[in-house]
Amino acid sequence: MLTKLTLSVDKDVIESAKEYAKKRKTSVSRLVEDFLKSISEKNENKKGIISPITKQLSGVLKKEKQTNTKEKKQK
Repeated sequence: MLTKLTLSVDKDVIESAKEYAKKRKTSVSRLVEDFLKSISEKNENKKGIISPITKQLSGVLKKEKQTNTKEKKQK
């Protein structure tokens, strides 16, 4: 369900946002909606929920054997 939202934003910011949206063939409304979704998802991730991309990448890198920094400097 779509609901209208009224925001007060500096005129120059609005003009920049319109140009940005036009270049990306989208609307300012869609940009704002996507932004609000992204910050909501970030808050969920802070609660321990792992995003699908993070799950997919988990374990891709091999862990190097940890060595003492002092030992490296002495070599």
